[in-house]
Amino acid sequence: MNFSLSKTQLGALFALCAAFLFSTKAIFIKQAYALSPLVDGTLLMALRMASALPFFLLICWFSRHRSRNIALHDWLLLIAVGLLGYYLASWLDFMGLMFISASLERIILFLYPTLTVLASSFIYKQKLTFQTCLAILLSYGGTVLVMLQEQSKVSHEHSFWLGASLIFASAVAFAGYLLMTPRLIQRFGSWNFTGLALSVACVGTLVHFLLVTPAPFHLIQQLPQHVFYYGIGLGFLVTVLPTILLMQSIERLGAAQSAMIASVGPILTLILAVLFLDEHLNAWQWFGCILNIMGVMMITLAKKKLQH
Repeated sequence: MNFSLSKTQLGALFALCAAFLFSTKAIFIKQAYALSPLVDGTLLMALRMASALPFFLLICWFSRHRSRNIALHDWLLLIAVGLLGYYLASWLDFMGLMFISASLERIILFLYPTLTVLASSFIYKQKLTFQTCLAILLSYGGTVLVMLQEQSKVSHEHSFWLGASLIFASAVAFAGYLLMTPRLIQRFGSWNFTGLALSVACVGTLVHFLLVTPAPFHLIQQLPQHVFYYGIGLGFLVTVLPTILLMQSIERLGAAQSAMIASVGPILTLILAVLFLDEHLNAWQWFGCILNIMGVMMITLAKKKLQH
């Protein structure tokens, strides 16, 4: 039997696989935190980025012809964007997960498309449509519903709000990254930009770890072996592989269609959190999740129409 996939089907499959791998991130992080009190967000980020850096340097090497005749201000902007999107946003996310559940983390983080739309509207003085306002209302209403339900069950309220604030700050940082990337992708090319921006983020993360950790190499020697497995998993399975799959999907389907398929990510994270972390959401929280996802999908559809 001859089995073959069309370009569209292959793009959709790549997007689904990328969404699944990205959705495992919070699961890996929470399980790594449970292994040892020595593990925190900065350490785990360093292990992740150290594992991912060689692969992104390879992408830079194979795409190096696209780095010629680039102005200095574009290079400086790329460094700033790389540090904002995959160093600062990721570090805030890892730190926030020390205080809140994987389910809530994914729901708050999923607000970044609405933040991008709000920022674009403010910067370019564009009036928001009724559909966009409704989508934003659904997204934030659903998120607040999930947060209030979880907050009522925690014993340390201060830690809960700290964690939620860190994750929201991560979403803001990632939205800023997305706003600044289109021009850079045109200048550097999509593969070259991805390799360079993520290499910058990896180096920034490792420098941060070395600067803030009193005896970094002694600390690494004390870690249980399984922490390294989680670090490598976060580096390759949750960072490098899904990034490559998503790039392949965008090349076949376009960014808007790939983003639509990737919107299944929060649902996948919720299911994985129930299966592997023993997290349980009540009916109100599931309802809040659905409102959030509906709002983000409406925003994505509106963007797609604008692109056409």
